[in-house]
Amino acid sequence: MYFWISPLIFTIFVWWFSTGLILKLNGLPKRFFKTIFALSIIVLLMAFWGLEISSQQTTVAAAYCSFTCAIMIWGWQELAFLLGYITGSRRSDCPTGLSGMRRAWYAFQTINYHELTLLSLGVVIFLMNMDAVNQTGLWTYVILWGMRQSTKINIFLGVLNFNEAFLPQHLKYLITYFKRRAMNFLMPFSILLSVIFLVPIWTRAASESSAYEITSSALLGTLIALGLLEHLFLIMPFPSELLWKWGYKNHR
Repeated sequence: MYFWISPLIFTIFVWWFSTGLILKLNGLPKRFFKTIFALSIIVLLMAFWGLEISSQQTTVAAAYCSFTCAIMIWGWQELAFLLGYITGSRRSDCPTGLSGMRRAWYAFQTINYHELTLLSLGVVIFLMNMDAVNQTGLWTYVILWGMRQSTKINIFLGVLNFNEAFLPQHLKYLITYFKRRAMNFLMPFSILLSVIFLVPIWTRAASESSAYEITSSALLGTLIALGLLEHLFLIMPFPSELLWKWGYKNHR
């Protein structure tokens, strides 16, 4: 009956720890960046290997493994982005006076390689999971991608908190493409859509009899809830950076 508690706690910990770890690695001196990136590629390959094996099993352990491997694959690209290796074709401040679609196009150019890589990784995961009996990893990646796209667009349109403290010095130019405002027109729809997906997944987690199904649904449901929380952080007068101060404090 309470099989969902462990995956809930596990997801919260992985979300908190992995974010802080990526920030911590990115805050190290630049002379370590090439070594960190090379080691991260090895971790990426191991994550794909673990995802391939776990996707063929419907056990509680396989659900955890598939979920964790998808998080590692996502985290690899986040690290590569923050290190400055996979960002975009434009790496300069937003020109003054830009607005509308031209500003949006310039902003997209700052992350176009990053977005292409995210889509490519997603396609690989999709192809790996086409006939898989355990698709926890696939849906984990889909949720991460959807939530992150919503976050990026909302930040572009304007939010109260940018979390600019997370950006290293070599990516500070991205801030010039943001707008600071209390609310934008998309945010209410983003929150509503998150709730629409969140409710049936948690309903499924509460009604399933299989330990694997409960675990998988609880992992995915908690991930959506955390994505929703991150959206709320954007518009709340709360310094969410404090949750990861141990990771980003050496950026200052």
